[in-house]
Amino acid sequence: MWLLFAFVAVPMIEIALFIQVGGFIGIWWTLLIVLATALAGSYLVRQQGLRELGKLQQSFSDMKDPSEPLANGAMILFAGALLLTPGFFTDVVGLSLLVPAVRTAAFHWIKARVKIARFEAGPHHAEPRRPADTVIDGEFEEITPDKRPTHAPSKWTRH
Repeated sequence: MWLLFAFVAVPMIEIALFIQVGGFIGIWWTLLIVLATALAGSYLVRQQGLRELGKLQQSFSDMKDPSEPLANGAMILFAGALLLTPGFFTDVVGLSLLVPAVRTAAFHWIKARVKIARFEAGPHHAEPRRPADTVIDGEFEEITPDKRPTHAPSKWTRH
C-alpha cells in the first residue's frame, strides 16, 4: 500500500513544485536547475559510489561485516536514480541520501528493524560430503567384433 501511495503522491508533489517554482523564477531557470542537479548528482554519485566500493572491498579483505558498505552503495544507487528523475522533491531526497550522516542514520534505522538470523565470514570448515555407499561389483570381458566389409575394398579404407 505504501508503494501505491508513493507512485501516486510523488508525481503529484513534483507537478505542484514545478508549477510553483516555474511561476516564481520562470520556465528556463526551472529547467536549468533540473538539468544542473542531474549533472551534479551524477558526478557526486560516481564519486561516492567509488568510495563505497573501496570500503566494501576493504571490508572483504579484513573479513568484516560488509552490510554497511553494501547498504550505502544501495542508497547511493537509489540517490542517483532520484537525481536523474526530473523534479525538485526527488532531487532533495536524492541529495540528502548523498550526505554520509543521513545514510548512516538511515542504515541504523533500517538495521534496528531487520533481524539477521546468521552472518559468517571466512573459510567454511564443513565435513566433505561423502557419496552414499553404493558399490557395484562386477566382472567384464572385452569383446572386439570381427570386421566384415559390406562392400568391395577401396584404396581409402583397410579391411
